[in-house]
Amino acid sequence: MESVTSQPNTATSGTPSAFEVATYRKVGWRLIPLLLICYVVSYLDRVNVGFAKLQMVSDLKFSETVYGLGAGIFFFGYFLFEVPSNIILHKVGARVWIARIMITWGIVSGATMFVSTPETFYVMRFLLGLAEAGFFPGIILYLTYWYPSARRGRMTAWFMTAVALSGFVGGPLSGWILKDVSGLYGLAGWQWLFLLEALPSLVIGVVVFFYLDDRIQSAKWLTDEEKALLVRNIDTDAVGKHDLPLSRVFGNGRLWVMSLIYFSFVIGLYGVSFWLPTIIKSTGVKDPLTIGLLTAIPFGFAVIAMLVIGWRSDLKRERRWHVAIPALISAAGLFLSTVWSHNTQLAMIALTFATMGIMAVLPLFWSLPTAILGGAAAAAGIAMINSLGNLAGFFGPYLVGFLKDATHSTNSGIYVLAAFMVLGALLVLSMPARLVDK
Repeated sequence: MESVTSQPNTATSGTPSAFEVATYRKVGWRLIPLLLICYVVSYLDRVNVGFAKLQMVSDLKFSETVYGLGAGIFFFGYFLFEVPSNIILHKVGARVWIARIMITWGIVSGATMFVSTPETFYVMRFLLGLAEAGFFPGIILYLTYWYPSARRGRMTAWFMTAVALSGFVGGPLSGWILKDVSGLYGLAGWQWLFLLEALPSLVIGVVVFFYLDDRIQSAKWLTDEEKALLVRNIDTDAVGKHDLPLSRVFGNGRLWVMSLIYFSFVIGLYGVSFWLPTIIKSTGVKDPLTIGLLTAIPFGFAVIAMLVIGWRSDLKRERRWHVAIPALISAAGLFLSTVWSHNTQLAMIALTFATMGIMAVLPLFWSLPTAILGGAAAAAGIAMINSLGNLAGFFGPYLVGFLKDATHSTNSGIYVLAAFMVLGALLVLSMPARLVDK
């Protein structure tokens, strides 16, 4: 993890010492691999419904609108408990709370195998959102306890490569389950999908409880000198940040703008995540395993894009253009995927650029609010932005499903997703550089 942690730091003057580089490398190797695995499992449990759809919709006689509503209703549960969950994490610590989140979402995700009607589908997706609420913003908050602003862009990018990795790993895995495990012990492939992909979250939740440290001061694997360095950098970074009362956090105009920016990007993310297998199938690919393997391609390239752009953004200490340009590339890729919808090869190229852009945007977005908020205000502000932004996870899939039923094509829905990516890019460029370029 040396390449992750060896860039200069705004919390210190000049080039970091060898001791500082070694300390952050040590922290990176201790925290990031586990957090990344947690998010891989989380995201896989959240979006594997996109693969389950390939069989579940026909087995249960669901319409495209029913599927889109069920896929998206997850985010209403997520929305309701997001802010309270992050405030609880700030008070009780990440170790206990993240472990609780992982274990409960594993149980609910596995139980989705018993869905039989639209109503039970809606209920289980809503409960999954409740169970998982607070995980992502909790980790973003947790990283602020360990890393100053100038290091956090790349660390967040490493953590969020989990979204792309879950697609890279989960696509072939889900395709294999649907094709080769279907019918075993009388269970459909989509039922096995929910069951088998829920098990890792239960195991990793226990690991988190025994392995994760809440704060720098409680880390027994750090020396006193290493702790002092880390705390000093965090304290220096906190100068100029605002720990606002909760009433002022929710009335802060910039946070509402950031929420709209995140909404615009998330609508693109989940529009692709929930519908990518269907889009690929519409180009003429029918075999579930082949669809799974093809979905791995965009996400594989997205991992590279996330790391390279995150590294360059930290190096240049510039955020706005590093967010806006990938967002515009993503919009172009989404548009071209509809133009080339009858050619699998060209459509895959367009979808790859679209996915690379969407994935690269997300970790860098979080460098914007965390650059200006600290303390309890950061906990509430991050949760507020993530909560409101993730409502797009409901509107995106539902809108695509509704338009697909109405027009018998995903194209019109994809146009809307592309338009939101453009809107997000323009709003990012409207933010003052002096506030966010850190």
